[in-house]
Amino acid sequence: MKTISHWIDNQVAIVSDSEATLTVTDPATGKVTASVAVAGEGEVNAAVASAQKAFDSWSEASISARTRVMFAFRSLLDANRDELAKLITAEHGKVHADALGEVNRGIEVVEFACGIGEILKTDRSASISTGHDAYTLRQPLGVVAGITPFNFPAMVPMWMFPVAIACGNSFVLKPSEKDPSASMLIAELFEQAGLPAGVFNVIQGNADTVNLLLNHPGVDAVSFVGSTPIAQHVHKTASLAHKRVQALGGAKNHMIVLPDADMELAADAAVSAGYGSAGERCMAISVVVAVGDTGDQLIDAISQRIDALNIGPGALDAGEPAADMGPLVTGEHRDRVVSYIDSGEAAGAVLVRDGRGITVDNADCANGFWVGPTLLDHVTTDMDVYKDEIFGPVLSVVRVDSYDEAIALLRANPYGNGVALFTRDGGASRSFVKDIPVGMVGVNVAIPVPMAYHSFGGWKDSLFGDHHMHGPEGVRFYTRLKAVTETWPDPRSRGVNLGFPNAD
Repeated sequence: MKTISHWIDNQVAIVSDSEATLTVTDPATGKVTASVAVAGEGEVNAAVASAQKAFDSWSEASISARTRVMFAFRSLLDANRDELAKLITAEHGKVHADALGEVNRGIEVVEFACGIGEILKTDRSASISTGHDAYTLRQPLGVVAGITPFNFPAMVPMWMFPVAIACGNSFVLKPSEKDPSASMLIAELFEQAGLPAGVFNVIQGNADTVNLLLNHPGVDAVSFVGSTPIAQHVHKTASLAHKRVQALGGAKNHMIVLPDADMELAADAAVSAGYGSAGERCMAISVVVAVGDTGDQLIDAISQRIDALNIGPGALDAGEPAADMGPLVTGEHRDRVVSYIDSGEAAGAVLVRDGRGITVDNADCANGFWVGPTLLDHVTTDMDVYKDEIFGPVLSVVRVDSYDEAIALLRANPYGNGVALFTRDGGASRSFVKDIPVGMVGVNVAIPVPMAYHSFGGWKDSLFGDHHMHGPEGVRFYTRLKAVTETWPDPRSRGVNLGFPNAD
C-alpha cells in the first residue's frame, strides 16, 4: 500500500518526528488504497521556511520569467489531464467525465495566470505638481497558504496557487486528506515546468495541521474553501494572527422556475445541477422552487430523468457504459446524507425517488459509499433538509404561489453563494439579477460558475473576507497596492521647500 507524503523544496519530503497517518479509500469499493502522512509542527515549519526562502528570489523574478513557467506548467497539465482525472476518480469517486471537467476548469485559471503581465499593469500620473510624478505598484504578499476541500482536489487549489504564484508569491497547499494524490502530481508537474524549489509546497494533514498554518508567523495570507463553520474559524483565527484572509463557505443554492419557463430545459438543468458529482459541490442546486402551477410538471420531468441515470463506479472499464454519477466520498458522509433523507421523510416531505439502499451492478462495489439520486417534494422551510447544506444527491422541491414568495425565500436564507432563475421573461430576469442578495446568479443557467477571468465567490455566510477567488479579485487579494510619489529635480533648481506639493 502506498504512502502519500509531503512536497517540500521540489521533492517528496518526510521531515520531522510526526508519524501520524490517515487512510485514503476508494469510495466505489470501500477499500483502503493508501495512507497519507499528517504534517506536524516540523513539516509545517519546513514547508513555510522553504517558501520564505524562495519568495525572496521568486518575487524579484521578471514577469516574463514567471510567465514562461506558467505556460510550461499549462502544457504539462494538458498532457497529463487524463492521469490527473483518474487520480481524482480513484480517491474522490466522481465519474471520469466530471473529474476531467474539473481538471479543465482548473487549467482555465492557469491560462488566466499566464497573462499576469497584462493584469499587473497599474497607473501613472505625470506632473501631479511641478516636477512630481505619481504611480502605483502591485507587489506580492509573501507566503500564502491554501486550504482546500475534498470535492475538487485539483480545481479548487488551481483557483488559488496559479494566481498567487504568477503574482510573485510562494505557496503552501494543504489539500484534503481524503484525496491527496492529485496535489502531489500537480507539484511534480510544476517542478518539471521549471518552478524553483520552495515556490510551491504541499503538506498533508488534518485539522491540527490547518491550525498550525493559520497561526504560523511565516504565513502572510490564507485562502480557504470549505464549509461555513470552518470558514468562520479560518477567517477569525488567521485574522487574529494578522494575516490577509479569503474564506469561502457553504451554500444552499436555489433554482427558481417561473410558470413561463421552458420546463424541459429546467428539468434537465435541475438533474444535472442537483446530481452531478453526486451533489458534492458548493454550486450544486439543492432546492428547486416551483412557482405557481409548475410543481407537478417539474416533478414528473425530473423523475423521468432520474430513472434514466446510470449509477456506478467512476473508473472507465472497457465495454461498460460510463456512469453518470458515482459514490459519495466516505462512509461517514454517506450516512450523514442518508440521515437527512430520513429526516425529510419523517418531517412530512413526499419521497418521490429514494436513493437509500441503492445497489450497484458491480460485485467489487458492494461495500462502496452509495446513495442514489433522491427527490423530495412538498419540502417546507422549517425542515432540516431545506435549512442545511447536505452536500449529496438530494434535491428538494419547495412549492410557492408567486415570484415574490420565491424571492422572500432567498432573502431569508443565510447563504448567498449561487442561484438560478428559469424564465422567458426578460423583465423578471433583469429585476432578479439586480435585486437578489447572492454572489453568483444564473439566468437559465443552473450552475453559474464564472470563467477564470471573472471571479468566483458568494455573499452573506458563503464568504468571509473581502475578496473572491481568481480573476481580478484574486489578483487584488494576492497583491497589495503601493502608491509612489517621486520627483527628480532639475539640477538647475535647488532649495528647501517644507510645504506639501501643490498644483503650481
